[in-house]
Amino acid sequence: MGMTMTQKILAAHAGLPSVEAGQLIEADLDLVLGNDITSPVAIHEMDKFKKQEVFDKDKIALVMDHFIPNKDIKSAEHCKCVREFACKNEITNYFDVGEMGIEHALLPEKGLTVAGDVIIGADSHTCTYGALGAFSTGVGSTDMAAGMVTGKAWFKVPSAIKFNLVGKPAKWVSGKDVILHIIGLIGVDGALYKSMEFVGEGIKYLSMDDRFTIANMAIEAGGKNGIFPVDDLTVAYMKEHSKRPYKVYEADEDAVYEQEYTIDLSTLKSTVAFPHLPENTRTIDEITEDVVIDQSVIGSCTNGRIEDLRCAAEILKGRKVKKGVRCIVIPATQQIYLQAMREGLLEIFIEAGAVVSTPTCGPCLGGYMGILAEGERCISTTNRNFVGRMGHVKSEVYLASPAVAAASAVTGKISAPAELGL
Repeated sequence: MGMTMTQKILAAHAGLPSVEAGQLIEADLDLVLGNDITSPVAIHEMDKFKKQEVFDKDKIALVMDHFIPNKDIKSAEHCKCVREFACKNEITNYFDVGEMGIEHALLPEKGLTVAGDVIIGADSHTCTYGALGAFSTGVGSTDMAAGMVTGKAWFKVPSAIKFNLVGKPAKWVSGKDVILHIIGLIGVDGALYKSMEFVGEGIKYLSMDDRFTIANMAIEAGGKNGIFPVDDLTVAYMKEHSKRPYKVYEADEDAVYEQEYTIDLSTLKSTVAFPHLPENTRTIDEITEDVVIDQSVIGSCTNGRIEDLRCAAEILKGRKVKKGVRCIVIPATQQIYLQAMREGLLEIFIEAGAVVSTPTCGPCLGGYMGILAEGERCISTTNRNFVGRMGHVKSEVYLASPAVAAASAVTGKISAPAELGL
């Protein structure tokens, strides 16, 4: 019986010739990730193990990003805990204010994730690195602690769903629209503990930023991981960003998939997920009523990369954010921030009436930098729109692409760029 990409990576890291869906394995880890919320819990778990040393100081990444710069005393204490742990263990990849970024944009940018890796992170969107042909998945803080101590983790080998992507997407249709379409199609538990494997000739029309976005939101369909095959674009990205060796795994011809879907990218339209689940999707032309917004957020680990900012800037250039709407732009890393500044994007945002934040997860998880009051609505490029996700339990979050978020900031209601003549 053949194996999928994911199964081949897991077999190699478990030292086994082959694995099959449902099998329990112990696999070696190439990277263990934590942030300022989840790492303190893991560190305290290590104290319970009576273990103070990590298995490899070069294979742990600690990124301060959720409440950074610290928003209150509690967040400051969390960061102090992680900072002291990183110092004590001489953690190579510790990223704090001035160096940090949103973890899932930062790690690929720093070259810490490459094809063929097995990566765990105490954050559900760790599945992002599947865009590079790696197996990466979110875990709890206890598993993070065990991973930091032993360099290993237990997995149940996931079964797989194949998504065959064909066709070329239209202008303003991005990776965010692709993954929202898929989640709307299969539901938030449609890929529960399964590997979402993206294949097909349509992938060549998806940039690395598109692929990161799609893999990032695999968890929103319940996926254990999302993964793309390695092509020339992937290799070029890794060569630009990393000095680490990588290994390419390809699915066998007779690999077993529980389900298969074909997605024609040329037929997709700008898609919005209405409250309060990512599966509650409508295409932009299915929105017949005016959905007036109070806030637009462009950023996050899903859509804070340079292409996202360029897209938003193209729409906002020469236009103004509608009076009464708060538009918040959050570059995902310091490097992206700097590049956006050099390209003049920040000037466009500010002249349009938006604000630009330092890299942070910020409002995505209801942290800070854009909390919603009762009855307020936000169009957001983030990944979740659960009840109370961005503030008050009676607020509403609508998930969309940077193009839709930017156009909506100008019109004051959920809108496509076409409504601005674009």
